[in-house]
Amino acid sequence: MSGHRTKLALLLAAGVFIAAGAALNVSRSPADAQTAEAPQAPPAPEVDVAPVLSRPVTDWQSYSGRLEAVDRVEVRPQVPGTITAVHFRNGSLVRQGDVLFTIDPRPYEAEVARAEAQVAAAQARVRFTAADLDRAQRLIRDDTISRQSLDGKENAAREAAANLKAAQAALDLARLNLGYTRVTAPVAGRVSRAERTVGNVVAAGAAAEPLTTLVSVSPIYAAFEVDEQTYLRHIASVRDSRDIPVQLGLANEEGYSREGKVEHVDNRLDVVSGTIRVRARFDNPDGMLVPGLYARVKVGGGAPKESLLVDERAIGTDQDKKFVLAVTADDTVEYRQVKLGTLQDGLRVVTTGLAAGDRVIVNGLQHARPGTRIRPKMVAMGADRPRTQTVSVAASGP
Repeated sequence: MSGHRTKLALLLAAGVFIAAGAALNVSRSPADAQTAEAPQAPPAPEVDVAPVLSRPVTDWQSYSGRLEAVDRVEVRPQVPGTITAVHFRNGSLVRQGDVLFTIDPRPYEAEVARAEAQVAAAQARVRFTAADLDRAQRLIRDDTISRQSLDGKENAAREAAANLKAAQAALDLARLNLGYTRVTAPVAGRVSRAERTVGNVVAAGAAAEPLTTLVSVSPIYAAFEVDEQTYLRHIASVRDSRDIPVQLGLANEEGYSREGKVEHVDNRLDVVSGTIRVRARFDNPDGMLVPGLYARVKVGGGAPKESLLVDERAIGTDQDKKFVLAVTADDTVEYRQVKLGTLQDGLRVVTTGLAAGDRVIVNGLQHARPGTRIRPKMVAMGADRPRTQTVSVAASGP
């Protein structure tokens, strides 16, 4: 009987514990239960943020063109004959007046000798007729000779003087042709290869085949086309085009290491292309610039003006628009549509959309979305970081 009571007491105690647990569970608030079941929010991402850079910038416009020689000469013989010597190495630099070819001078030396003999004969004839006229003038005073005879001697003296001038002109021409047998460089520069070698007979004149070509080396031109807006903004407003700064870089160079001046602006705009041809002049003392090379040209104009610049990594693409992600005072990301200007030392000029003092995300755009908060990590604008991100987002801002 006592054992039955013990079992009954144990069952009653267990029921009390179960009821107490149920009551405790019911007493917990729904809010506490929801808090316990809700997942914890992820932390705000850390991204690189830099303040917009403000500094004076010269407005440069970039163009492509080709290098041209100031002087390009096709060297042709001015007298016919046989080439007896070539005095240069193909592709070498020559100075103005250097002998390039020699044409057999012997026929022209003989012509000079013949002309000299004719001059000597004409001089003798002049002396004889002058003396004969002097005697006739003395005799006419004594009426020893007729007036007709005197007139004949005067005419002979004048004819002899004219013949002497003709003989002297023939001698000058013969000497000139003899000089042409030494074909010289008309300008300093670099020669091409010899098109005619020793033993070849060459003709003379403009229709003759060129013996070689010669291009000047320094200075050199860069020819390029500028658009109408650049012409009106940078060139037309300048009284002397030589005051317009121009910079030049080659295809294998990063920057623009050479400075020059605008030398010539064409006199009309091409209405088809909407461009005008410009030619700039650059010094080329080392001869590295060669006619025909591709040239990158920058044209600047006006005084430097204060401009806003951002790293190109901060710029995203939204269809046909450009944008940056600005960071507000409470570290909220804000979409800003911007208009861009020229590239300046790796930084892009922003003409509209930003103000001095703004902060923009320069690295980690893929981790930020407009309207969300981030943890900014402040860096300098243009800091050297990997340029690997390409971001395009749908417009979610203004």
